Amino acid sequence: MKISASVYSNNSKSLQDLIKELDSTNIDMFHIDFNDEKIEINKVEEDIIKIREVSSTPIDLHIISKYPSKYDDFLKRNKIEYVTYQYENIVEEFVITPIKQTQYGLAITSNTSVDSFEGYKKNCDFILLMTTTPGESGGKFNKINFRKIREFRNVYSSKAIHVDGGVNDEIAFILRTLGVSSIVSGSYLVNNDIAKSLLMLKSSVIHSEVKVKEFMLSKEECPILNDKSNFIDVLNKIEEYKFGFVFIEDYKGKFLGLISMADIRKGLINNYKNDKEIKINNIINNNPITINEEDNINKMLNSTQNHEFLISFIPVINNENELVGSVTFFNLINSES
Repeated sequence: MKISASVYSNNSKSLQDLIKELDSTNIDMFHIDFNDEKIEINKVEEDIIKIREVSSTPIDLHIISKYPSKYDDFLKRNKIEYVTYQYENIVEEFVITPIKQTQYGLAITSNTSVDSFEGYKKNCDFILLMTTTPGESGGKFNKINFRKIREFRNVYSSKAIHVDGGVNDEIAFILRTLGVSSIVSGSYLVNNDIAKSLLMLKSSVIHSEVKVKEFMLSKEECPILNDKSNFIDVLNKIEEYKFGFVFIEDYKGKFLGLISMADIRKGLINNYKNDKEIKINNIINNNPITINEEDNINKMLNSTQNHEFLISFIPVINNENELVGSVTFFNLINSES
């Protein structure tokens, strides 16, 4: 997951000194918020020129404007690598005019549906979820965006997801598990020890009280079968969801266990002469590692450690032993491999 440093969030250092310090930590991008009702475009261009004088790191420009098309020449002239337009502010009939080697995104606030991306998907490479108030630094992350990330991923799987607002180390960890490509970090990064803060944003060792139920996949998003299903049902469900596992419930909705690809392989080995004889009861794992929906991230991570095998997903249950969702670690594993 890439880190984009919000350079206007720091007022204690000169711009070029801040850029040099960020570059010394191998920062991925420099984020600039440009609200044309609060700052002149000439000032932004002056700052971009100053950045270019000392750094070749990509610039990530967030344009908040009623009439963003008037900045097309500015973007061409300055060869901005990443450009994002704030959806809610646009009042003109706006069509993104692609510029070679520039990636485009649409920014939406927490109250705006991800469906708004539909009209811009042709020329947009990513969505930017504004998880606090756009253009303001130091706000608190709105957790409704965990659900919006999953919603966007389900509809626009080929598009990247960027997040801006209230991202600290614990939120960054969750965003990596959800497959977020890039985060913007302002006060947390540039107003503290930059090297230490950057390390924390990329770390898998965190201390968090965020509850599992706040970011897990919901039950409706999970592959589930009842215990009367057959082996072909299991294969079809795994193929449909492409998670590599399926959860099993009884007719009362109680969680019985799961069947993973490893369990299927064992079943095929033991019944290689007649796979029609494979029964769910013979291959189900009735005692998998689980986590309660009220548990926090720390407890979840502790429960997955000290095992000889890699845990790539974990079922989430409630106090009545009913399945309520799951947490998958596929994105986290991929980001660190």
